[in-house]
Amino acid sequence: MTLHEYPDLDMLALRLADRLASNLRQALERTETVLFVVPGGTTPGPIFDTLSAVDLEWARVRVLLSDERWVPEDDPRSNTKLVRERLLTGRAAAAQMVPLHEEGLTPHAALEKLTEGVEPALPIDVCLLGMGADMHTASLFPGAPGLSAALGPEAPVLTVQVPEGQPETRISLSARVLRVAVALHVVITGAAKKEALERAVHLPPEEAPIAALLDRADIHWAE
Repeated sequence: MTLHEYPDLDMLALRLADRLASNLRQALERTETVLFVVPGGTTPGPIFDTLSAVDLEWARVRVLLSDERWVPEDDPRSNTKLVRERLLTGRAAAAQMVPLHEEGLTPHAALEKLTEGVEPALPIDVCLLGMGADMHTASLFPGAPGLSAALGPEAPVLTVQVPEGQPETRISLSARVLRVAVALHVVITGAAKKEALERAVHLPPEEAPIAALLDRADIHWAE
């Protein structure tokens, strides 16, 4: 794990967007089509705003969410909505989004179809993740039913997660898919999440799911 600290949130967004753009350019030199995995939530919005204006061969980039809440795509809590509005605009509008939601189906009913869409795009070339103060990442929450299977070496590509205390069922990439990304970044903000990160280093992934990825990750933090 490598920790990068920034003086403020604006600098974090600018520097991390530049780092991600560099990773994407390097990947585009290696392969015809690049897979870029991104998180939902509020933290990545400013990063997406900056990145969407970068001059890249976006038409060769596939964008995939690390996880999605099972809500309609026009719902304010939809990660797909966030990515379409904040990342897939401007120059980045040429990128293609790999779906992680299927209208009219339950998560379990949609799982096979969604997996068939994701698998051909793997492995991940560039991955950006977030982390909650509870040390979850993607939709891998501590203590959630089925978490051990989602963390295991034989985990499926996608898993259905029903975290306690969360209002929606979720679809999430498994830890084994996330951890083999060529470039793996985690963005966190605030003192509480930094303290959580420091705890996660000493905990097993069942208690701190982010711990399954820390040995390969660059962590980016600002107050």
